[in-house]
Amino acid sequence: MKEIKTLEEFARVTEDGARCVVMFTANWCPDCVFVKPFLPEVIEAFPEVEFYTVNRDELLDLCVDLGIMGIPSFVAFGDGKEIGRFVSKDRKTQGEIEAFIRGL
Repeated sequence: MKEIKTLEEFARVTEDGARCVVMFTANWCPDCVFVKPFLPEVIEAFPEVEFYTVNRDELLDLCVDLGIMGIPSFVAFGDGKEIGRFVSKDRKTQGEIEAFIRGL
């Protein structure tokens, strides 16, 4: 997963028309740490999707603008607009994340 570090980079990645999933995360987040071991398998299962991370602590204004309150949150973009969002208060499993991506 590539990390997005600036607002300009986020705009470029999400507006270029390619399908992508952005995981909003933080280093201190235990639920984010929980998903990290199986993320490579998720990425491998969807070669047609680009995957990125955003550290919410580094781009807090972006998270506020997008209404990202909890982490990890997964937001999908395609054709320059948001096409799906997987946000819940529960710990996310590999199966749930893959089901979200398949449903886009």
